Amino acid sequence: MGWLISGMVLLFGIHVLPHFQTLRGQLVERFGLWPYKGLFALVSLGGLALIVYGFPRADVIPLWSPPSWSSIAALAAMPVVFILIVAAYVPNNIRRFMRHPMLTGVLLWAVAHLLTSGDQASVTLFGGFAVYSLFAMWSGNRRGARLSDRVVTFGYDAVVVIAGLVGYAVVLYAHAELFGAAAVR
Repeated sequence: MGWLISGMVLLFGIHVLPHFQTLRGQLVERFGLWPYKGLFALVSLGGLALIVYGFPRADVIPLWSPPSWSSIAALAAMPVVFILIVAAYVPNNIRRFMRHPMLTGVLLWAVAHLLTSGDQASVTLFGGFAVYSLFAMWSGNRRGARLSDRVVTFGYDAVVVIAGLVGYAVVLYAHAELFGAAAVR
């Protein structure tokens, strides 16, 4: 569990840094924008690597039994998750109605996985991502996050939906190989 927690501290610690604008500004001024971004990326990757290494090695300590319907709920939620994650990076009309598509997708992903996993490591991992997503949405809103006023053609929305569904299908198909647990139980 130590590797998992260490990875989460690194990943979320570096991702909380931009929410403190004064400190971020001082670091960028001292080191430069690109060195700051490079260090940010390296620490993020290091944290992610520790999470990937530590999660499957954490002791399975059951906390509760997931409800029987939880896998179906997660399977239903995950296409939306993938669409929202793609929507964060491709021009689309979803951003006219949602300020934080990526964070909303991560929050939905975390909640869906919390529903299906009642062990301590899963609660730590998915609960941590859920809490961070809520914090980041709150912080982004405080710093002035706004809905987009850019209207794009339906074709962009179709690309977002198709890419999201393709991503979902790939991860669903390879879930056991990628993450060591079947998506459908």
